[in-house]
Amino acid sequence: MFNVCSVFFFYSFALMSDLESPPPPAPAGEKRTCPEDEEQDLPLKKQKTEADHGNRAGEEEEDGDTFADMMKHGLTETDVGILKYVSDHEGFSGILKERYSDFVVHEINKQGKTVHLDDVSVPVQGEEHQPKDDDVLTEEQKKQLGDLQLYKNKEGTVSIQVVDDTKEKRTLIHKAIKTQFPGLETKTEEKDGCRFIVAYHVAGKKALAAPRKHFWPKNRGSFCHFVLYKENKDTMDAINVLSKFLRSVPNMFSYMGTKDKRAITVQEIAVLRITADRLAHLNKCLLNLKVGNFSYKNHPLKLGELQGNHFTVIIRNISGTGEQVHQAMTSLKQTGFINYYGMQRFGTTAVPTQHVGRAILRNNWNQVVDLILKPRPGAEKEYLVHCREEWAKTQDPEAALKKLPNKRCLEGQLLRGLSMYGKKNIVTAFGLIPRNNRLMYIHSYQSFVWNTMVSRRIQAFGLKAVAGDLVLRGTEEAEQHSIHDIVMPLPGFDVIYPSHHIGDGYRELLSADGLDIDNMRHKVRDYSLAGAYRRIIIRPTDVSWDVIQYDDPRISLVHTDFEKLENKPAPVFNTEGKYRALRMEFSLPPSTYATMAVREVLKLDTSIKKQTQLNTLWFN
Repeated sequence: MFNVCSVFFFYSFALMSDLESPPPPAPAGEKRTCPEDEEQDLPLKKQKTEADHGNRAGEEEEDGDTFADMMKHGLTETDVGILKYVSDHEGFSGILKERYSDFVVHEINKQGKTVHLDDVSVPVQGEEHQPKDDDVLTEEQKKQLGDLQLYKNKEGTVSIQVVDDTKEKRTLIHKAIKTQFPGLETKTEEKDGCRFIVAYHVAGKKALAAPRKHFWPKNRGSFCHFVLYKENKDTMDAINVLSKFLRSVPNMFSYMGTKDKRAITVQEIAVLRITADRLAHLNKCLLNLKVGNFSYKNHPLKLGELQGNHFTVIIRNISGTGEQVHQAMTSLKQTGFINYYGMQRFGTTAVPTQHVGRAILRNNWNQVVDLILKPRPGAEKEYLVHCREEWAKTQDPEAALKKLPNKRCLEGQLLRGLSMYGKKNIVTAFGLIPRNNRLMYIHSYQSFVWNTMVSRRIQAFGLKAVAGDLVLRGTEEAEQHSIHDIVMPLPGFDVIYPSHHIGDGYRELLSADGLDIDNMRHKVRDYSLAGAYRRIIIRPTDVSWDVIQYDDPRISLVHTDFEKLENKPAPVFNTEGKYRALRMEFSLPPSTYATMAVREVLKLDTSIKKQTQLNTLWFN
């Protein structure tokens, strides 16, 4: 018989993978690798477009080392338990994410509406009580201030003489500059008996420390909701850029889920007490970001409130015939794909994140430090290589830390903790790494176990629901269950396991890794695993596809929201073009991986290692 269990709430939690989990409210530097200078996002140099550099998958400025070299030692799907397919169609080759514009994501909000950026106008409701400042500045002054905002003014300031000097007039000029040109600060100076308002760029840290108050009508909602369109930038990086220009802090922003970096994505954001007018002015100076569709509401957004995401994916240089593509896409639409945790979950270096997670769960803290800090094969930024070499040679955290130009990367946080608390207090030292980054490791191990056991489940029983499987409570009689009802647990102290032999496999796998499945509570509460449930097969909705031909591999094959706003023409395809691509669209629930849907269609390894090899062959 089936095991019918009350797992809805656990399952909902399980869907909050790293793609939808809340990043810590901290600077953008707190991420996997060391960032460059803090002000890297400001428009100090000309923006590169995709056409400038081809934007092929893996093209990075890596101090002479190619991305392909780095990926020689990366993970493949078999390393993380991704082994099986559900369909029997013949696979074919193709290149995923050759350009970031080949992967477009539109959020589906909690009302079920697909989010688009299609209006950059500012709402007038609630604005009528504010004093008007549009006419305070002349067109010439606006041009000078615009140049200053974009760092085109070599002098670094703009001075505006106050005619008919009164306090009210000066206040209007101050407000007009700060509202219309975010990122600029003002002060009043007196020279030769005349008063001037001097505009200048405010220092980032000082601005963050003292957010500026603005007039806010009582009848207006406290949160400005808007749509964020971004290219090749992750959600938290984008929010950090917005907060710098607005002289706010990142935790004033809320959202329903984080989105891929290497993609074009569109999602809803809410920010506390920042006007639509101030946000709209950012469109003049932001790079690869645009905001619009403003409205005022009385509530922020909450993580996980979204219903899912709609994907438009381009697979370039496909080898499949029209019939092969039809069979593959029909199978995806009718049957779906195995709901594996994708490669993003496991890191990109020669040291998989699940190995660190396993060491944490085993309470082997010396191994945790060793895995994170030891030298590893594959190309890395030079300063990280030197840092690891220093650690291996001296085991001196202060000496290794000196090799890092920026201390806020994960390695830097750990070394700083070791320097502060000593190598005999590793648990406390490890705690200096932001909580979400620490939990990433153990969630990665859970994901590895889940992937491995689901592969065994599909191998043993195929696509039939069988006695001993787990299903969600609230469904119909057992005999009416299908493979789409079946869930599998992520290991933890508050889940049950299948009663057939796959359940025993969990115990065997964890035992081989030195873990006791009956004791998943950890000495450190943060690392105790309750477990969760996840559907093993996902069937996408809104599935459509077509095969397109084109001649120029540098052009975008998707008509984006931004291009539509700019009235740019849609891409034109040549039916006799020498290149072929599959353009596919589909919608998925939160925290499922679109790359796993693509994998089912192509029957190809989606790891960066394998895709980089394909890309290298294709372009060489």
